[in-house]
Amino acid sequence: MPIAKIVHIITKLELGGAQLNTLYTVTHLDRKKFAPYLISGEEGILDADAEKSGVPFYRVPQMVREIRPRQDISAFWALNSILRRIRGSEPRLPVIVHTHSSKAGILGRWAARFARCEGIAHTYHGFGFTSEQSAAVYAAFVYAERIARPITDRFICVSRNNIERGAAKRVLRPEHTSLIRSGISIGEYSSEGKDRKSARREIGAPEDAPLVGMVACFKPQKAPLDFVEIAALVAREEPRAWFIIAGDGELRPDIERRVAERGLGERFRLLGWRRDIPELMSAMDVLALPSLWEGLPRVIPQAWAAGLPVVVTAVDGSAEAVSDGENGFLFQPHDIESAARSVLRLLREDALREKIREAGFKSVAEFDIDLMVRQQEQLYENMLNIV
Repeated sequence: MPIAKIVHIITKLELGGAQLNTLYTVTHLDRKKFAPYLISGEEGILDADAEKSGVPFYRVPQMVREIRPRQDISAFWALNSILRRIRGSEPRLPVIVHTHSSKAGILGRWAARFARCEGIAHTYHGFGFTSEQSAAVYAAFVYAERIARPITDRFICVSRNNIERGAAKRVLRPEHTSLIRSGISIGEYSSEGKDRKSARREIGAPEDAPLVGMVACFKPQKAPLDFVEIAALVAREEPRAWFIIAGDGELRPDIERRVAERGLGERFRLLGWRRDIPELMSAMDVLALPSLWEGLPRVIPQAWAAGLPVVVTAVDGSAEAVSDGENGFLFQPHDIESAARSVLRLLREDALREKIREAGFKSVAEFDIDLMVRQQEQLYENMLNIV
């Protein structure tokens, strides 16, 4: 018989790292020890996967990313009701609520507190407060995190940088914080057995063209418009180069306009949401990620496992994982010229590209997804010892 019910709450099951890892966790927890549940908010592309997973899945449609006070209150009470129902289904088993993302993190933790759940954990996959926000919005997000801190038993961060920043902002308690990397299925991304030529044909790129890729949601955090600018500079120096982005989102019309303005034409492909990222990576020569902020993006270890050199912004956990010039290249946010120079070096210098690839592959072991699940299970067991 399980020793506890584990309820994961996330704002939206879109096709992102935090969402995929949450879904993997609830479907791979040891069922002899834990009974998993999953709650999500507004509709997302992974909802169908959650419904087919065999894990009890609840949706709270009124829980959305934007701050909407009336909806947020409604979402809080809906979460509270679901948690009370889960608690009552087997009263002898303690309930641990594990939240992810900013909105679900705030509403879910308070709903768990009012539902008298025995344990509350929260994972920071990054922070909801960023330098791109107005001072008032930034302060509001920090305040919301601070008032949720005392009711949180355990905090999880995906990078040491996030632990340090969270401690400095007083939104977590370092002594109750664990470092658990955002995991990937390392073997799935290996280039072994992948058909590079077929992947390129599907994309429409020539077999011998240098191919630079990005994998991300089309939202301001990921700065996809900066990727277009990087592509324009690279294309000026390397006319044979092609570029792809796998993802979709609110900035798609802006990206399409910018691609046209820069005259990139058919050499720049927007692939939409994709489930075949390992195959797409086998077609690439370099992966670039110009994010403005991050926790620690899974796409970095994914690229390493695929044997891809990376060029990424020196932000948060990305700067912690990547050593500039050793297992990848770093550049400052919006420094388009520096990023383009690094991409061009990797495309032109075979020995450098091979060196970076080998170092990246050696860096990937700590990102194993099953290790991530085992570390979370250990955290839950430690929490139960104080219940």
